[in-house]
Amino acid sequence: MGMNDLQSKTNPLFESIMNNKNVTAKPSSLSVGSFLASSVHDMKNSVSMLIDGLDKTLAAADSENLAVYSELVQMNHEIKRINSNLMQLLTLYKLGEEIYPFDPQSVCVEDFLHSLAAQNSELLKSHGIALEIRADPALCWYFDEDLINGVIGNALNNAMRYTRDCIRLIANKNKDMLEIRVEDNGTGYPAMMLQESVDNKRGIDFQGGGTGLGLYFSAMVARMHGNHGKLGEVMLENGGSLAGGCFVLQLP
Repeated sequence: MGMNDLQSKTNPLFESIMNNKNVTAKPSSLSVGSFLASSVHDMKNSVSMLIDGLDKTLAAADSENLAVYSELVQMNHEIKRINSNLMQLLTLYKLGEEIYPFDPQSVCVEDFLHSLAAQNSELLKSHGIALEIRADPALCWYFDEDLINGVIGNALNNAMRYTRDCIRLIANKNKDMLEIRVEDNGTGYPAMMLQESVDNKRGIDFQGGGTGLGLYFSAMVARMHGNHGKLGEVMLENGGSLAGGCFVLQLP
């Protein structure tokens, strides 16, 4: 008796496939959304372990004498960017399921921006990018700090990729709205991006690697912040104080 004969006699599924019969799998009790969220969560845990290891390596390394120090800093930054994207995906899932613990608190905006700058200080230094912060020390505002950290952090990461050598984080009160601007001195946003709505469902740019996730996430987070009938919004501009690209977040 050959191997194929043995399999066909002992395995009904194999026999059905060989006879070109329809085979129906049992439906999973786990929804596609839950499955993807669980998978993203597992990936995020693995990425977090890599980040922890790289942070320890960089903390113990001699930045002056280690030839690959700048490469390690860049690698660490890219891994953190991946982690941020995974967190955005999980947040969007929780928002869709209405299970995200939205928690606006009074935040000192200047301290918030300085904390964000500190998270990226090594990368800014390694690329020779000057970061300026302009905010009134007395300016405080109610918002979900974790969510807005994700929004402004994503905008800062984008600015670091396209600026020549300078970025400004500017915060002020503008017509009863908190306005936070991330400005750079690069070539600015392409005309197509300025014409599209930032929360529009854009396609995936396989050549450039853009998915539109960051802008979509930012627009969703902005609209979660409402006050007296006004909702937050995100805008893209060119110009500003550095004559480059400007990411603008306004919160009521």
